[in-house]
Amino acid sequence: MIGRIAGRIDYRASDHVLIDVRGVGYLVYCSDRTLQSLPRVGEHTALYTDLVVREDLLQLFGFPTLIEKEWHRLLMSVQGVGAKASLAILGALGPDGVGRAIALGDWNAVKAARGIGPKTAQRVVNELKDKLPELMAMGTTPTASAPAPPSDAEDAVIEPASLAAAPPPPRSDAQAEALSALTNLGYAPGEAARAVAQAAESDPQAETAAMIRAALRLLAPKG
Repeated sequence: MIGRIAGRIDYRASDHVLIDVRGVGYLVYCSDRTLQSLPRVGEHTALYTDLVVREDLLQLFGFPTLIEKEWHRLLMSVQGVGAKASLAILGALGPDGVGRAIALGDWNAVKAARGIGPKTAQRVVNELKDKLPELMAMGTTPTASAPAPPSDAEDAVIEPASLAAAPPPPRSDAQAEALSALTNLGYAPGEAARAVAQAAESDPQAETAAMIRAALRLLAPKG
């Protein structure tokens, strides 16, 4: 399994890039959002990858962070969602947006992705809502971005287990820690995940303590 690709971008297309890795070119398919974030042709980049194997086809799909790669794998576990549909959803919403949509039951947000109908969007929300807390609680490692190599990089293809995780974005830390705190207080994982997602939507840069307080207010009995 190829877990990461690092090399020079030789050309870009509408849905993929060709990355030269020590003389071998790898076609890596990416979401619109990821393609827009990549450097120019001739520059170096690194992407976490997922290899799809079929009888007549091998395809690599690339992601800037491990958390996005995990979302891709989860989305493809939903009936009717293939690799292209998963990239469309991630391209439209990003991994944080997908998590919020599922936590809040907002299948209309998922339906906004190109080629995703209402029935598929509803399945995504319904089938993944119970898996959301586990992904949110993965902690810091899945949020690490794939570091781009220097121009003379020799470690061209590396499996994920050998990577040193980069410091995660503060918001992801806060969400994971708030979710852990709420579940330790006895709240159901799904209930806690929805509250944390709502709190993060209201204040994306909130620190852990502030996010816990906001989530607790949302979980407090009404009336």
